Amino acid sequence: MASLKDIVAFCDERTRQKEFKDFNGAFNGLQVENDGTVSKIGASVDAGIEPFRLAREAGIDFLICHHGLFWNPPTPLTGSNFQKVKLAMDSNLAVYGSHLPLDAHPEIGNSAILAEQIDLDPIDSFLPYEGINIGLITRPKTSWNHSREKLKALFPDTYTAMEYGSVEPEAVAICTGSGASAVGNLPSGINTLITGELRQHHFNMAQELALNLYPCGHYATEVFGVKALAAELAKAFNLDWVFVDTPCPL
Repeated sequence: MASLKDIVAFCDERTRQKEFKDFNGAFNGLQVENDGTVSKIGASVDAGIEPFRLAREAGIDFLICHHGLFWNPPTPLTGSNFQKVKLAMDSNLAVYGSHLPLDAHPEIGNSAILAEQIDLDPIDSFLPYEGINIGLITRPKTSWNHSREKLKALFPDTYTAMEYGSVEPEAVAICTGSGASAVGNLPSGINTLITGELRQHHFNMAQELALNLYPCGHYATEVFGVKALAAELAKAFNLDWVFVDTPCPL
């Protein structure tokens, strides 16, 4: 058993939460409080009715979510918003949101862990938002073909390739989740991007700008950060943790 206050303080510090200005309306940090104690930690990409239900069934009382409850204030507690918050409170489930801090973190961020998983070395960052770069520039440790095969294996259900750029790129950009803003803002000389989701017109851009684009699923590319934070938190406080998986094909 650990105190909610200590758990939140650990998460705030580890994610460098106070350094980030997130997207307009987003809120990082503790979003729903519980009775003040934590016995089991959960990690989920989304804060929704199904993740909350599964968390309750698993005995979780502190759930880390990449996509938290609050995005566009004000948010009336009616309909599904009421049902989600009521479910959390009835289940004594504290909810913690961490969006951009868990995208851009150099160690437990989604992009950093994805790069590690497919043998890419971080060399720089790109895509500034409010003074902090949220995308990653990497270099293949061996060959791009090797890393590309690992990418396909990592995302067997969501891997997509639009290959009109270099056969053997020297540098690869990563922007997990939504990559719409990244395509047009790739640093000079970089023509390969791994991301989560794109729009239809990016297929034309790939052809016209000679790009390699690999959208591998918004959900699938953002499971890494919450898992890493939950694992570190569980180790620090000697608690169990579990990933609450709600597989999404998008």
